[in-house]
Amino acid sequence: MQENIARWRALPAEEKQRIRWEVIPTRAAQSMAFEGEPVDEEVLRKMHARDTLMSYAFLKAS
Repeated sequence: MQENIARWRALPAEEKQRIRWEVIPTRAAQSMAFEGEPVDEEVLRKMHARDTLMSYAFLKAS
């Protein structure tokens, strides 16, 4: 476990942010399933990808 922590801490900030962003659909699907409201993780991934593109376009236009 200490090795994992050391590897995480050694990553550049941008890589940490990318990883955090990519796991959002998985964590949301797990949370919803835990609450008894399962959802297709692929649907969440598509929504997340769409929102990511929209956010990027907005930031680029600003």
